[in-house]
Amino acid sequence: MINKLQKHKLGFYELIDKPTKEYLQDYYANKYYQESLSSSYQLNYSKDELEYIKVQNERFYSVAKNIRKVEGGSFLDVGCGEGHGLNFFKNKGYKVKGLDFSSNGVLSQNPNCINELFTGDLFKLIKSEIESKNIYDIIYLQNVLEHVINPIDLLRDLHSILSMNGVIVLTVPNDFSVVQKEAIRRNHIDNEFWIGLPDHLSYFEKNSLIEICKATKFNVCDLLGDFPVDLFLYHKGSNYIKNKTAGKAAHNAKIQLECLLAKQNMNDEVDFWRSLAKVGMGRNLTIFINK
Repeated sequence: MINKLQKHKLGFYELIDKPTKEYLQDYYANKYYQESLSSSYQLNYSKDELEYIKVQNERFYSVAKNIRKVEGGSFLDVGCGEGHGLNFFKNKGYKVKGLDFSSNGVLSQNPNCINELFTGDLFKLIKSEIESKNIYDIIYLQNVLEHVINPIDLLRDLHSILSMNGVIVLTVPNDFSVVQKEAIRRNHIDNEFWIGLPDHLSYFEKNSLIEICKATKFNVCDLLGDFPVDLFLYHKGSNYIKNKTAGKAAHNAKIQLECLLAKQNMNDEVDFWRSLAKVGMGRNLTIFINK
């Protein structure tokens, strides 16, 4: 499927023939959650998985708070999914709002946040925020940028609704990473398994993620990796691509180890994830940007 992609001048890969906005609207509103097409969302979570969601939010909150130097304010979650971020920041006392194509995820996992959810086309909803001159102190963009037709336009729009001391917490899959490309070179895998169409239209690694943020007039404050689950590809017994039955065990290991690391001092934990990002590792990358 690599022949369906082209390299953007900012370094990220993007789909050559992108779907229409109408197709994506229907896809996410009517199929994505209902047919469990996304591995990121599910009907039931284990105790470890719920703990994992919590520690991720705690980590992101800690870094964002240190950048802003203040607590409290307004929180916007663009593509809020099941509403875990909404629930977390609501409990922290923030005024929260979530935007998504569908209400199914929030209704399933965090129904207490349904009144803070607005559904429809994300770009139209954001344009409405701009026209209303709404401003937010912390904006989540969690595994969303890779899904949209024009990620540059999305970042530019978010720039206009971010407060002067606000922070965007942006997470994307770390695709075409050094770990993945080396795994192909060494024949641990024989294809770019991370290319997922029509879900992911753009693919970022460390350098291209930084470049697209700078190109849209953001300052890069911090960059974190997460658990580099792709390292399992280097061991025959845990290679979840060649042996699909190993996938669940790899996922469970990732969850348990991230929860273990979260028991350490927060500054030490953040330093660990920051070090991974510096060398291009982590299955996901989270960048913290401001004006």
